[in-house]
Amino acid sequence: MLKIGLTGSIGMGKSTAAKLFAEAGVAVNDSDAVVHDLYAGEAAPLVDAAFPGTMKNGTVDRQELGRQLARDPAGFKRLEQIVHPLVRKRENEFLARQEAAGADMVLLDIPLLFETDADQRVDVIVVVSADPQIQRERVLARPNMTEEKFNMILSRQISDTEKRRRADYIVDSSHSIETTRKQVADIVADLKKRIAKEEVPHA
Repeated sequence: MLKIGLTGSIGMGKSTAAKLFAEAGVAVNDSDAVVHDLYAGEAAPLVDAAFPGTMKNGTVDRQELGRQLARDPAGFKRLEQIVHPLVRKRENEFLARQEAAGADMVLLDIPLLFETDADQRVDVIVVVSADPQIQRERVLARPNMTEEKFNMILSRQISDTEKRRRADYIVDSSHSIETTRKQVADIVADLKKRIAKEEVPHA
């Protein structure tokens, strides 16, 4: 079973691309969605123990957590040590289910793919990219987003240039959704061909 790693810096259209891969019939494991789920469940008390006052009604208050991390960026490391093993466990369960279902390929949507060395666990890397000005406009249009927060997030991600350099495929989301959909469909078709010819690893 071919494992596709999907990544891209904030505001590049990665979530949209993941939905388009799902539309094209590829099962997707969304790390962000898994984290949301964990924050509303088993991770909440663990995060609250490390960052007191971040749990409200059994759920992590992401705004409060963000405020604490802005004051103490070293806290990111503590947070990752709590959350990453739980996310990895969910990922392994997803892979086992898809393997059992006979999937020929799956997609792992991992925002910090390179930064967490998750690129070592996938067979093919797809990077979603866009013009920097478009990226900036998209991000600053988000609720509760500030220049400071945007810059803090960017500082934790390797550059778009480096991501593109390390990609097997690039999806440029600067244009219409139809253009992006076509690029995704082309990548899926190419990977199916490569699997058939055994040019890429698969189960």
